Amino acid sequence: MKEEDKEESFTSEKAQEEAADTVKEEETGAELEEALAEETAEEKAEAEETPAPAAEEEEAVPSLKKKKEEEEEIVEERTYTIPLGKALIRPPKKRAPRAMHMIRAFITKHMKLNVHAEEGAEEKELPQLVISKEVNEKVWGRGIEKPPRKIRVRAAKDKDGNVTVYLAEES
Repeated sequence: MKEEDKEESFTSEKAQEEAADTVKEEETGAELEEALAEETAEEKAEAEETPAPAAEEEEAVPSLKKKKEEEEEIVEERTYTIPLGKALIRPPKKRAPRAMHMIRAFITKHMKLNVHAEEGAEEKELPQLVISKEVNEKVWGRGIEKPPRKIRVRAAKDKDGNVTVYLAEES
C-alpha cells in the first residue's frame, strides 16, 4: 500500500509539474506574441523613417551614374609593357624620377598625345597626361634607387584627348 501511495503522490506531483509547465508555456507564448507585436510595430516605425535616407541614396545614385558616364567617355584604351631598364643607367638618386619621365615619354609617343600647341591655333585646353597614384606607388615602391625594370600599364584616352595611365590588372 505504501508503494501505491508513493506512486499516486509521484504521479500527482508529475501532473502538477506538467500543468505548471503548460501554464508557463502559455504565459511564454503570450509574451512571445506581445514581443512580436512590439517588433512589428518597431519595424513599421523604421519603415516610415526610411524614406528620408532613401532620398540620400537617390543622391548617391547620380554620382555613380556620373562615374559610369566618365567611363563611357573613353575613346581608346590600350595596355602596354613599358621597359624601364635604361633608368638604371642614371645615378642611384635619380633613377625613380627618370623612370617616371620614361613612362611619360612612352605614353606621349604611343598614344599620340600632342602636348605642344600648334602655331596659329586658338588657345584651347591642351590634352593632359595623368599618371594614377597606383603607377606612381609601383615605381617608387622600392625607393628612389631601385625602380622596376618594366611596368605593365593601361592607358585610356577620353574624348577630349586626355590620357590617364592606370596600373594594369594582373591576370
